[in-house]
Amino acid sequence: MSRRILTQHALTGEWLTHNLPLSRLEYGPDLNGPGTLTGTLDPKLAVQSARLVDPGTTFIYVEEDDQITWGGLIWDLRTKGNTLALEAASWSSYLHRRHDLHGQLNARGPYTNADRTKVMRDIWAYAQSVADGDLGVIVDTTTSTSTIGSPADPYQFNAWESPNLGERFDELADGDATPDYTCTTDWNTARTAVVKRIRIGWPRLGARRTDLAFASGVNIVEDPEVVLAGDDYAQVVIASGQGDGSAKRRQTSAVRDGRLRMEHVLDLPDIKALDVLATRAAAERTRRQKLGTVSEITVRHTRAAPLGSWQVGDDVPVRVHNAWTDFTGWCRITGWTTHPEAPGGPQAAIRLAPADSFQYGGIL
Repeated sequence: MSRRILTQHALTGEWLTHNLPLSRLEYGPDLNGPGTLTGTLDPKLAVQSARLVDPGTTFIYVEEDDQITWGGLIWDLRTKGNTLALEAASWSSYLHRRHDLHGQLNARGPYTNADRTKVMRDIWAYAQSVADGDLGVIVDTTTSTSTIGSPADPYQFNAWESPNLGERFDELADGDATPDYTCTTDWNTARTAVVKRIRIGWPRLGARRTDLAFASGVNIVEDPEVVLAGDDYAQVVIASGQGDGSAKRRQTSAVRDGRLRMEHVLDLPDIKALDVLATRAAAERTRRQKLGTVSEITVRHTRAAPLGSWQVGDDVPVRVHNAWTDFTGWCRITGWTTHPEAPGGPQAAIRLAPADSFQYGGIL
């Protein structure tokens, strides 16, 4: 596989280099987050050509076999011994360096029973409408039935609070009945420009993948950690919403399951609707009742599951068999980090979350 690293000035569009010699390269996307890239440079190169990697105003891309597979902004350079470490993050990271200085996203708000995806697009539209703030990011036109704000309590961007646009953007995708997003990058059809995109999924990103599988002895290269945490377990969840004192909104989801009673309070101070609180409480209880999870696996490239053949949000079957556990279940991919220089060939560390169901047994 051919690979090269490109950098570009964020404002002028000038190509700074088409072959940045990064080593120890690691990169990948995230679900409802920007995803990151790290690598190291020869310090002499950075000193001689600092403009190639100027943090805070330089785009960086990974191109593999003529396709851009990752893009973002360089944010940090620092020396580590005899090397210079570089850190970058993808497009939504930029919003965390921006604030609403006009109020209500410059008259786009406030919002009452608004589709969350509209507010997400409005945040980007506002951020990119201000001088020297246009990254050229395109946000999907996906719509949803997930709403925010009410006549009694509109969703507001008050100028005197200087709301952080990144925090608000991520908040709109934080929950069990909210849209998903991820950042993607590619060449346009003519290969004359880079397409920077925020993919929005409703009701979720990804798909149930029956054509892929990750299994011990096949493509999982290390025994993953399996966590059984009794202090994280709960079969009683109290969702606590808006209000103070006796007026505070609360909903409880509880079952008896033959185990010692464990309780957890889920603090949701911005939620007023009781049905939403009930839904969030039930979802949190279901999650906390599952003992035994696999949160990360490291896989190698195989024909059955080539690196890059999955997407953020996909559900995949995972089978882990070792001296301590026998785990089989569907897991959701929430992101991954590609290690192209791993010993023995390229690998990916895939981050996982529980999917629909688990069958778990064999703890010795």
